[in-house]
Amino acid sequence: MSNVADRLMKGSLLISLSRAIVNGLSSLSTIILAWYLMPSDFGIVALATTMLAIVTTVTDLSLSQALIRHENPQESHFSAAWTLGATRGLLLCLVFAGIAYPSSVIYNDPRLFDVMLALSLSLLINGLANPKRFMLQRDLIFWQEFVLNVVQKIAGFVATVAVAVIYQSYWALVVGTLVMQATNVITSYMVLPFRPRITFRHMREFVSFSVWLTAGQIVNTLNWRFDYLLTGKYLDSSALGYYSLGSTLAMMPTRETTAPLTATIYPGFSNVRNDPQRLANAYQRAQAMLAAIALPAGIGFAVVGDPLVRLALGERWMDIVPIIQALASVYALQTLGSLVQPLGMALGKTRTLFIRDTQMLIIRVPIIAAGLLLYGLQGLVICRVFTGLLSAVINMFIVKKFVGVSVLVQLAANFRALFSSALMAAGVYAVLDMWGPVDGLYERIIQLAALIALGGVIYCGSTFLLWVLAKRPTGPETEIQKLVVKILTKLRGRG
Repeated sequence: MSNVADRLMKGSLLISLSRAIVNGLSSLSTIILAWYLMPSDFGIVALATTMLAIVTTVTDLSLSQALIRHENPQESHFSAAWTLGATRGLLLCLVFAGIAYPSSVIYNDPRLFDVMLALSLSLLINGLANPKRFMLQRDLIFWQEFVLNVVQKIAGFVATVAVAVIYQSYWALVVGTLVMQATNVITSYMVLPFRPRITFRHMREFVSFSVWLTAGQIVNTLNWRFDYLLTGKYLDSSALGYYSLGSTLAMMPTRETTAPLTATIYPGFSNVRNDPQRLANAYQRAQAMLAAIALPAGIGFAVVGDPLVRLALGERWMDIVPIIQALASVYALQTLGSLVQPLGMALGKTRTLFIRDTQMLIIRVPIIAAGLLLYGLQGLVICRVFTGLLSAVINMFIVKKFVGVSVLVQLAANFRALFSSALMAAGVYAVLDMWGPVDGLYERIIQLAALIALGGVIYCGSTFLLWVLAKRPTGPETEIQKLVVKILTKLRGRG
């Protein structure tokens, strides 16, 4: 178990580096695009990618999860997975291209036809990906995953920025997506040589595992994407652009800061799934660490949303500030139960996950639709906050069902992170209110840097104090302490 833990920690560190690079390029790309493109440009591409995500998910075979969970996959399993993926990619490419024109008529925007036609190629490209790359996660090998993530992001970044600067068109988003996906496929075969054979063996094996998981993903995608379709239809492409960019930016701090840990969670849970007590302990440790990172990242991002948007995107994008403030906080709080997905997959409880997703879809659709139709974009965001918090509570009850950890115990394990995040938000808001808006690039940089530093000091100081007062219980602080000691020991040994 200690060997697995060490490999997970090393993997998390390597993924941290890759995510730092990827996140830095994503942030820089978003800033550049915001200066060169209009909100309506983001809106039209967001509408097309939403349809793409729905079509992709409806036919997803969950091949990666099936291969990771397989006890001993052979070459025939990889060839079968490649054959299924390639066949699916080709068929979806034709279907998506076929619905491009009707969609442009429904949404009364001719640009949608060209964008969907181009993005249909991404389905074909993704279908040709190397299935052996999934084994990297199962075997807890992360350096090759690092190469794949970084190389594809650099290629996509260069293509996106080049088209944006030269043409100042929404095509920058489309070209960047296609280049990134093509680079990922090519690099996967360079890093992990594989010559696939066309075979449809093991199809029943793959389908039997993925049927409930795929059904859940279909419902989940509709659950989290239907609001884009409604916004594009009942508002306009500019409103959808604000909502799309605001939601994307709000998700970034939570997603990117927790990606190094979440990437290792499913394989880690799978390794101990036959030992209920070890699995429960592993869940509690992983979830507490996740919340300790995500809560200050997401809530802190919400607090500095106003000065950040003024500095990075400019005054014309100020309409996304309330979206960022609301959704970034909710995304952070949702991490309190977000690990229920890999936990359920490791236990094979995909049917339960499907039922959860279906229930949330039934709840969210009427609430969010009513908020959007009655109160516009503001109503949509408010309803997203309510349903997001409800989703977190439901996830925690499902965790209790899976591993027997009560909701109160789950909340208690995150008390220090919750309290310190609230204290951090109050302190930064108070200073920001006294400081007020500033003009000039240099002054804005100074203000943002000072607020971030203040938030970090308040959060870390409060967390450490509460940990000491609680007599240093086992938790995220313990994990960080062990990591620091291990790093310092290695550095001294090399010295």
